[in-house]
Amino acid sequence: MVAATKHIMTTTEPQENFEKVVTQSTAELEGEPKKTVPPALKKGNREALSDLYFDRSVQNESEDYEFKIYTRVNAKKNTTFKNVSFQHSVFDACYFNNCVFNTCDFTGCRFIGCNFHQSSFSGCNFEYAIFERSQLSDDILESEAPREENLKMRFARSLRMNFQQIGDAKAVNKAISLELNATSSYLRKSWSSSESYYREKYANWKRVPQFFKWIEFTVLDFVWGNGENTLKLIRTILLVHLLIAGFDCYYFGNWWNLKEFFKSLSESPGVFFGIESLNPYPTWVSALIAAARLISFAFLTAILVKRFGRR
Repeated sequence: MVAATKHIMTTTEPQENFEKVVTQSTAELEGEPKKTVPPALKKGNREALSDLYFDRSVQNESEDYEFKIYTRVNAKKNTTFKNVSFQHSVFDACYFNNCVFNTCDFTGCRFIGCNFHQSSFSGCNFEYAIFERSQLSDDILESEAPREENLKMRFARSLRMNFQQIGDAKAVNKAISLELNATSSYLRKSWSSSESYYREKYANWKRVPQFFKWIEFTVLDFVWGNGENTLKLIRTILLVHLLIAGFDCYYFGNWWNLKEFFKSLSESPGVFFGIESLNPYPTWVSALIAAARLISFAFLTAILVKRFGRR
């Protein structure tokens, strides 16, 4: 009986192997992709932690909290994080209420749907950090922005999009202001600075396009603050009125008579808005005034749409 049982077991093993081969061959014929990992890819060291909370303050931790995926992690109220490195970590749906982050390293971190209600940051590093749908104070724009202009631009742009997602119009305007200032400084340094970063990236002839980009940015900033400053647009319109008054006084009056200049200035709004013109202006001058009027209205409309669209 024992011998017969052994014989039956040995005869069934080839049948099982045959069925496995048939199943594998059928899967390949049906077009199921074979999951293979390229040899250049290795398993990373990022660890996933979820549904945990910090029950005490953390200080001087340089490695234990790096390269983590924190999901639904929170902390007790008034928890302090001092000199803690969270490099290249992901914070997803985390909640830190009334916490203090002092000289922490958030390089390359990603914040998704997090809430930092009444939490403060001081001396932290946010290089290459990305924010999405996260609640945090706009004070971070002033105190934690990177020093380098290119990193500051990315930092401000990421926070601008984040504040737009949560509907914080005031913070959006603040982020845009920081982004524009950083962009202006970056474009200026890209063609004029002797710093190694700019000289290596924009060597020789590459400075020329950067120079024209800086000129374009500067002109648009002067005219209407790159779409963010109504007062600059009003100033530009007033300058157009002064030019109209100067042209009118020069060609149809006495240039050195201040009284006639103010008279022409008082009539310039009618000329600018196309209501009336007491003097026959040349066609090219009338065309320039009409173009300036249309462009001014277009810029004003764009500013109003931007302002009210953020609310």
